[in-house]
Amino acid sequence: MQTRRFLLAAAGTTLAAPALGQAPWPNRPIRIIVPFPPGQSTDIVARLLADDLSRRWPQRVVVDNRAGGAGAPALEMGARSAPDGYTLIAGSIGPLSVLPAVMTRLPYDPERDFAPITNLTLVPLAIIAHPSFAASTPQALAAAARDAARPLDLATAGPASGAHMAAELLAHTANLRFNMVHYRGSAPAITDLIGGTVPLMTDSVASALPNIRGGRVKAIGVMAPSRVPWLPEVATFAETIAPGFQAFGWNGLVAPAGTPPEILRRIQTDVAAALAEPTIRARIDEQGMLPDPQTPEQFGAFLRSEIARWRDVARIANVRLDG
Repeated sequence: MQTRRFLLAAAGTTLAAPALGQAPWPNRPIRIIVPFPPGQSTDIVARLLADDLSRRWPQRVVVDNRAGGAGAPALEMGARSAPDGYTLIAGSIGPLSVLPAVMTRLPYDPERDFAPITNLTLVPLAIIAHPSFAASTPQALAAAARDAARPLDLATAGPASGAHMAAELLAHTANLRFNMVHYRGSAPAITDLIGGTVPLMTDSVASALPNIRGGRVKAIGVMAPSRVPWLPEVATFAETIAPGFQAFGWNGLVAPAGTPPEILRRIQTDVAAALAEPTIRARIDEQGMLPDPQTPEQFGAFLRSEIARWRDVARIANVRLDG
């Protein structure tokens, strides 16, 4: 009997141990795929984390920029990677929640093909204007939009961009009329706004802040649910003309579906610790972003709610990218 108990205990120990020859994770470098070029907000956050995690873990973490195609090719690459914890994907509102809402032929499914790890940062958005534009508050903007003979021109960073979808959501929520003027990115849009070609634009607070402080543009209203620390004097749309309204850009971290839960938990725990570091929080603050660590369960629920929200907006505003 004692021999049998010993053999059963030994068998249990063997089953609980790693497979033969399998070293503890991580035993080789980890790659974070970023679907945007260097210098974009997702890339900045990913590089801050890569540096910090490279010190916490026994292996280096490297950033792999794969720009182009609105982020879809990079997300497809990530979805097809081995689910072993050595490939992570730093996604954002665009490829993870807006593209699925506006494209029927997407080469990945954000809910099926990825395992959520955590959100990283929130990116507050705002409507900004040329200094000559008469309105300077959300209430005055609403009055101008409703009284205008034709919809007011409002620049975006491109069709179905986060900025565009946020503007469509605001227009629907507050019963405003805008003529969306789409550009290939925020840089040419802000150039035309400063030059007076268009009177209004939706942009991230981070991107707009230097031009606001320089007097080249002015902030009309913030799309966050509460005022942001960089523009405390600028009212939100939620507190003025659209109670409950909010629209953020955001950056999050996912892995290929099937990645072991214990690895996802380890990554989430260490990423949350990194986001709590004063130096990293200061760098994120400098970029006009807010740290927003979540558990995998919280981030999964957040992703599902974002996809559903932007699908509703795409349907209401008839926004499609593939016909």
